[in-house]
Amino acid sequence: MDSLMTAAARALAAGDPLGALNRVALRDDAPALALRGIAMAQLGDLDRARALIRAAARAFGVRQAVARARCVVAEAEIAFVSRDLGWPAKALHAARTTLEQHGDRVNAAHARYLEARRLLLIGRLDAAEGELADFEPASLPPALRTAHDLVVAGIAMRRLRIRQARTALTRARLAARQSGIPALAAEVESATLILDTPAARLVAGGSERPVMLEEVEALQTSKALVIDACRHIVRDAEKEASLARRPVLFALVRALGEVWPGDMSRDELVARAFGAKSADESHRARLRVEMGRLRATLRGLATVDATSRGFLLVPRRAGEVLVLARPVEEKYAAVLAFLSDGEAWSSSALALALGASQRTVQRALDELAFAAKVQFFGRGRARRWVTPPVPSFATTLLLPPPLP
Repeated sequence: MDSLMTAAARALAAGDPLGALNRVALRDDAPALALRGIAMAQLGDLDRARALIRAAARAFGVRQAVARARCVVAEAEIAFVSRDLGWPAKALHAARTTLEQHGDRVNAAHARYLEARRLLLIGRLDAAEGELADFEPASLPPALRTAHDLVVAGIAMRRLRIRQARTALTRARLAARQSGIPALAAEVESATLILDTPAARLVAGGSERPVMLEEVEALQTSKALVIDACRHIVRDAEKEASLARRPVLFALVRALGEVWPGDMSRDELVARAFGAKSADESHRARLRVEMGRLRATLRGLATVDATSRGFLLVPRRAGEVLVLARPVEEKYAAVLAFLSDGEAWSSSALALALGASQRTVQRALDELAFAAKVQFFGRGRARRWVTPPVPSFATTLLLPPPLP
């Protein structure tokens, strides 16, 4: 690699894509195409970046396996930032294997982190954790140490291990500072902000207040009867029952939990569980049936007693009842939660992340767009969805330069 190429690669490593382009913009050899692609990706022109990376891979040819593998890793990161989660993960794993076999430990590690971040994004926490098992990042460059700790922190947050998440983010902040890349430091600060933002609402005794992730974590070992509307489970210190597949039963127990220690009238329960504006005898008969099912489901956790006006929730062991609710009650809250990361998502990527059909997600996006809660750009398969305002540049690119 000549001095201009080396200088361009070092500029990219320092987060200076314009400096890199000044050195290689007029060259069309394979290494220059690869560096130009990475530079365009860092500038946010992801379509142009993808085209340049693919051209570089073709130009390297089959005999330059390591260079082609690096191009695959670069394209995989562009796909990740574009939220093209359907991009072939097997190609990335094959590239990682090639890099490991040829001793390119830095780029192989970067491929590993991309795999882990994709798994984390689609909720496969065990698989993401497995990618990091028995891997020591201490000897890696600061940018990759930052990537490692961001994945560790993300897994810890999803598992409600907040102390572990804060420790990982502290390490990530230090590594990002050592890297000297402002966008990387900004990503760490954005992840840290999640820990200092209300994550849910706690409803107790008819009143509610916002709670941070630490408080949500503390509820995992609470002696109270917790009705968790984020995961649709009911639990106390000894037992839990999942109502994730029984929405009517969960609506009933949540309604009773929100008015505890009081009771709720039959008409109110019918409205909450069945959506009926007024209760007739058929609604009341159905309510009795569902209450019987709820008693069976909550056996060992609580009983549901009939009162003169309705029903009352009585915990078996706990001294109080708490309802943990999402910070914003929205029909399509899960869709908005993914879009709030500032990236542009396709409907197919959202369907993969949510574990839903693409048609279901498309209907949700259409309703949110009608309500002016989301925006889209592009047509057909190139259509992408964002929450206003549309982000002007990507913030999660951590592409390592192919230094000699």
